Amino acid sequence: MDTVINDTMRVGIVGIPSLSIIGMLEESGAQVFDLDEPIIRKDIDAASPYLPQVYCAILRTVMINAMALDLDRIYIDVGPGKCDSALHTATILADLLPGTAIIPTRNQDSVNFGTPLCRTKMPLIDRMSAITAAVRKTKPAVEAPPCLPTAGFWGVPPRDFSLLTLFPDTTHIYGWARCMENKTPDNKELEEHYNPEVPTVFFAQSFCAKTALAQHLARRHPRGLYLDCDVTVGNSAKAKIQAFLELSGVRCAPR
Repeated sequence: MDTVINDTMRVGIVGIPSLSIIGMLEESGAQVFDLDEPIIRKDIDAASPYLPQVYCAILRTVMINAMALDLDRIYIDVGPGKCDSALHTATILADLLPGTAIIPTRNQDSVNFGTPLCRTKMPLIDRMSAITAAVRKTKPAVEAPPCLPTAGFWGVPPRDFSLLTLFPDTTHIYGWARCMENKTPDNKELEEHYNPEVPTVFFAQSFCAKTALAQHLARRHPRGLYLDCDVTVGNSAKAKIQAFLELSGVRCAPR
């Protein structure tokens, strides 16, 4: 396969490819699409002919994007930093898109870039947006001063970011989202870290394998709430977050 990438190419990424791949894409000037994000506005059921509904909403979003964006190449992290389902999705895409090079990768980078955004005072939705956007870059996030946490959000970036609107600006981010900012998605110790001193919501997308760890850590936490959502965040999930935070003495952000 020709490995040359140039600025006329359209390239998709799934998960967090290694820094060597991201650096190559930056240098080439190729147009890069993060397929984990809902770029193509279609009903999630559009993925049903290709992936079962018990796959998480993120991978079903990947499928919808990949089928519609006419990409030259897709790099999919299929290592421990993502999931086995991503590996199977890569196999399916390779059959469905013969004109697109589907390249499975395994990101086992171990250089720590730090987690200032996870620990600073800022609206949670803005910080999570900055963390996910940084996947396409090799440079670490801009330094930001840490704050004392009043709440915690542990888990993966949700497909529906409205989940994050109730959390106070002094919420610290833990779990795989913290691994994202640190650019080490296969960092088990960092992913399992949490602060037992602050009330924490442990979140994973429905049908994601990380729901097991989220539920387990929530049970261990003195003030933990386990929560999973599929495609969109309904009023019931938001009510659970609001009640949990307020009963824990945390003032929710205004909606």
